[in-house]
Amino acid sequence: MEHSVWLWVGFNAFVALLLAFDLGVLHRKRREIGVREALLLSGFYFALAMGFSGLVLAYRGEQVALDFLTGYLIEKSLSIDNIFVFVLVFTHFAVPPQYQHRVLFWGILGALAMRGTMIYFGAALIAEFHWILYGFGILLVLSGIKMLIAADAEPDVENNRLVRFMRSRFRVTPGFEGDRFFVRRDGALWITPLFVVLALIELTDLVFAVDSIPAIFAITTDPFIVYTSNVFAILGLRALYFALAGIIHRFRYLKYGLSMVLIVIGAKMLLVDVYKVPTAAALGITALLIGGSIVLSLVRTAGQPATERRRGWLPGSTARRDAEAADQK
Repeated sequence: MEHSVWLWVGFNAFVALLLAFDLGVLHRKRREIGVREALLLSGFYFALAMGFSGLVLAYRGEQVALDFLTGYLIEKSLSIDNIFVFVLVFTHFAVPPQYQHRVLFWGILGALAMRGTMIYFGAALIAEFHWILYGFGILLVLSGIKMLIAADAEPDVENNRLVRFMRSRFRVTPGFEGDRFFVRRDGALWITPLFVVLALIELTDLVFAVDSIPAIFAITTDPFIVYTSNVFAILGLRALYFALAGIIHRFRYLKYGLSMVLIVIGAKMLLVDVYKVPTAAALGITALLIGGSIVLSLVRTAGQPATERRRGWLPGSTARRDAEAADQK
């Protein structure tokens, strides 16, 4: 037990050092992150994940290492859906490029805390109530179907429930105040649109985590492997955003591939007591669905310019066409 505790402490201390180095050294000055730098950072975080999988292979064996790699690929793939949301929200609120890293840094820091808490309670529930795996399986299948239906919808961000709530209950400055989330005016505390953006991104990650964490529990119920695969995928998410933001419009069919991954993993979880799908098979199916949807997207959108309309599902938002139809009534 003592070894297990120190393993958790050591890993989290390593993550804290990475985040401190990122914020205090690499991005101490507020500036726009270039594509080349983003690609290098993405490669760095990917190399860290692969190095960690090598350690898992050496100390825990081949099966556990395969569980980690499969969980990492699933989480990394599903996290790309977050990038669609980042682009959508940053574009709608016209967030200056030099401020986007700050929002994503604090957003991902909050995401790590939320996911760690969810994994802790999820593992405890599974250990106590085996039948909850079926609930997770049903949740994943329904989430996959919902993603399929909403994949091409254009959300009405302006009328998002969270945005309307914050603007009705708090003092919100009309414009950005540099990179600050809060300002004081005449002794009163105001929030800035940058904080509204941060809150929307945090809510989105919380909702996405409800899908992605059960998906990894379908691969393994080892909380340390579930947690570490989540963390390595999330750590590289900011860099991946800056690398893909300019071409994310070309990943037109990726959401369909992601939705199919959720459905397949959900089905795997529902069959857990009937037939145990090998982890290698789950890894292969996931790679095939994600890789195939990316290749199809790039081929079908070759030469097409970026469109102004941003599509995808956003928590608290109805489809724009629904909002327009309601206005006409």
